[in-house]
Amino acid sequence: MRIVVLGTGAFAVPTLHALAEHHEVVLVVTQPDRPAGRRGSLRRPPVKITAEKLNLPIAQPERINRPATVDQLRAAAPETIVAAAYGQLLRPAVFDLPPLGTINIHASLLPAYRGAAPVNWAIIRGERTTGVTTFVIDEGMDTGALLLQRPLEIDPDETATELEARLAQLGARMILETLEGLQRGDLRTIPQPESGVSYAPLLERESGRIDWSRPSKEIHDLVRGTALWPGAWTMLSDERIKVLRTKRTHVQRGSVLSGSIACSESGRLLVAGGDDLIELLEVQREGRRRVTGPEFLSGVRSARRFT
Repeated sequence: MRIVVLGTGAFAVPTLHALAEHHEVVLVVTQPDRPAGRRGSLRRPPVKITAEKLNLPIAQPERINRPATVDQLRAAAPETIVAAAYGQLLRPAVFDLPPLGTINIHASLLPAYRGAAPVNWAIIRGERTTGVTTFVIDEGMDTGALLLQRPLEIDPDETATELEARLAQLGARMILETLEGLQRGDLRTIPQPESGVSYAPLLERESGRIDWSRPSKEIHDLVRGTALWPGAWTMLSDERIKVLRTKRTHVQRGSVLSGSIACSESGRLLVAGGDDLIELLEVQREGRRRVTGPEFLSGVRSARRFT
């Protein structure tokens, strides 16, 4: 099958590999290289790096819906377009172009967690199960008719980075199954149910700030869920501290104030949440390397409470 692939982030990389192995990928469309890091050097999207290794033709339009790009897609004559973690909304001129329509691979069990950050929000909100959906793109935000869905259990200590990698592999297998069903003509679309709708908007930097008055499970889930972006963080005096990994202790905080570092003979970095103590396994000061909780604790001299 002739396929155009739309993708940018790491979630789309296994899909690109699978499609290139089993089908004819006639064009890969990804976001332009963007400045990154303190020096602002241009960074290639993960999908572009993969497409270059596979010697596939690449396009990087600023706006995919512009007439020139639509003409380029039409010239590629795809039977279907497959989108995964692309990052731009598609208009009918694009998604109606191929005969078999445009299929999106979404990292949730729709209609739950429609939007740009389904992996993050599923963890932040304490879900135990998520999954992958393939569906036909329409004009709404992840509202198109369903093709296939597969659930995936979320490990209680799994980060968004780790979960996304597993979902990406599942999505790659599912898109092959989806295309096989469409080719045979026995895969039917199903409208999304009206109940169970929830949303997963883009996270902002402030979304990662820890509120130590919240239950320790919510803090733990926030740290896990913001691992991809923007990262969980807190303040110690006037210094911003990134919290990279945590562990629940199920030990009640007692009279210790929320956010306070609890005294511990073991040397572990224990902080009071809204109910229990939570262990900070790995943290990072601004401009410093990441360190373990005990290493950080050994350097704390005065301030003993995170805010």
